[in-house]
Amino acid sequence: MSLALDCWSLGIESCSVIGMRLPRLMTGDPAAMLEAQRMVSEKVEAAASLQWKLMTGTLGTTAPGVLGASVAHYRKVVRSNRRRLGGKAAR
Repeated sequence: MSLALDCWSLGIESCSVIGMRLPRLMTGDPAAMLEAQRMVSEKVEAAASLQWKLMTGTLGTTAPGVLGASVAHYRKVVRSNRRRLGGKAAR
């Protein structure tokens, strides 16, 4: 049940970040381009980091353990983005 709640929370947090990011991207100004580039590089970095953790066994040895650690990994990345995009109010 805990894993299901963590997955649900990740989904909600991700939607929140998307909602904060879209208005910035829709402006089309140079700051929007920087945000888009940052978004893509953060996604690539998060995926590569997770793959490294999987290859080195850092995520665990059981399927539930690996899934839980993977969700925790992405929640940390999403939470960081939410704080950055939301300013002081999101902290």
